[in-house]
Amino acid sequence: MTAGAPVPGPSERLMRGSQTPRRLIVWRHGETTHNAAGIWQGQLDTELSDRGRDQVRVAAHALRSQTPVLLWSSDLRRARATAEALADVTELSVRTDERLREIHVGEWQGLTAGDVAERSPDIQEKIARGEDPARGVTGETVAQVVLRTREAVAEFVEHLAPGGTGVIATHGVTGRAIVADLAQIDQRVAWMSLAGLHNAHWAELVEHRFGWRISRWNAGAPS
Repeated sequence: MTAGAPVPGPSERLMRGSQTPRRLIVWRHGETTHNAAGIWQGQLDTELSDRGRDQVRVAAHALRSQTPVLLWSSDLRRARATAEALADVTELSVRTDERLREIHVGEWQGLTAGDVAERSPDIQEKIARGEDPARGVTGETVAQVVLRTREAVAEFVEHLAPGGTGVIATHGVTGRAIVADLAQIDQRVAWMSLAGLHNAHWAELVEHRFGWRISRWNAGAPS
């Protein structure tokens, strides 16, 4: 399957007759100290900062008003803690799934943005042009992220009843890749045209007869 292809199965079976459309919220985790310091995390298992914990508490109260019925998360602590903030104000439990982790960035993990720019200027230039090299040489491409998340998202959607709203707590690159894949947007187009999700912000998608549409991007709780 190619990046940008629709998640197979569920979308094509929905929105027939009187069924109510489902909604999906893809939520980026709150701030970590690595985010604040401009350090590449990838799949490092970092914690939310104090500011990040405040961010997700506020966001969780905003998302509670959308009456979510299903809550999944990356198994990395920063995403899981984000999801747990929503679980704390609802009756939901959190299911974690390693397939929803952030893109792996190889030897870039733990390096500052400046270090990476100095060590790998050629890869950085390719990424800036919208190409999709492996991050940190030994890490993943966005196309690989799409392939590992697609099955998880399809499984999530299968558990979501008509009219239900589901929340996936994940990461910046992974979140954008999931949204673009569901909306059938080419990943390079999404990379070049959609600003990255801010910490504790989310995208909303609504299912229609032939797939998913983005209804909101980089939504956040009122400050």
